[in-house]
Amino acid sequence: MAGTDSEDLEDLPPSAKLVFKVLEYNGSLTQKGIVEESMLSARTVRYALERLEDIGVVDEDVYFADARQNLYQLNGAAAEFTGEDAENDACRADAD
Repeated sequence: MAGTDSEDLEDLPPSAKLVFKVLEYNGSLTQKGIVEESMLSARTVRYALERLEDIGVVDEDVYFADARQNLYQLNGAAAEFTGEDAENDACRADAD
């Protein structure tokens, strides 16, 4: 059921998970950059980005090098799915 509050990254189609991983690995990219990195069609990438925006893990910003394009990046909510917070907490615990 798309657009519900209970929707999670696990519930998304494989294309959206791939786009998430591409953004996680490469950082900020334009839609064209995501298409090139993922080898998915432009239409599939658009749909995947919509789904990722629906669950609140991707932010869209203006790409200043070419204002006709948007720049997509994972936001702070995406850390829940990447495990970064857990890794940082483990490193801090080891330091103490």
